[in-house]
Amino acid sequence: MTRRLISSGSSFEAEIGYSRAVVEGDWVFVSGTTGFDYATMTIADGAVAQCEQALRNVEAALADAGATMADVVRVRYILPWREDFELCWPILQRYLGAVRPAATMIQAGLSDPRMKFEIEVTARRR
Repeated sequence: MTRRLISSGSSFEAEIGYSRAVVEGDWVFVSGTTGFDYATMTIADGAVAQCEQALRNVEAALADAGATMADVVRVRYILPWREDFELCWPILQRYLGAVRPAATMIQAGLSDPRMKFEIEVTARRR
């Protein structure tokens, strides 16, 4: 089995020492992904805009791994304010509603106070 590391180009990956995603066989493990636009290293102010960007970031990592959102089996959402989670539901429904992966939402502080949404995904390529 070959292990393949996927990078988004984010400066965080090199600074902290992790990969955006790791592919092991048919499994794809996407690291906690926030709403940063990795091309510009900017982040929007609100949780909803960050949720949308984070899902685009996850989708890009999965594509690099040869997977799609339809392959997602597990999701972990992390938000510093649980009140923001429901505001994100329409976006989550659009990206994952047909997939309906197992999911958990956790309220916790994130590493940068600008971050208002983080998502971690596990997928199995079909």
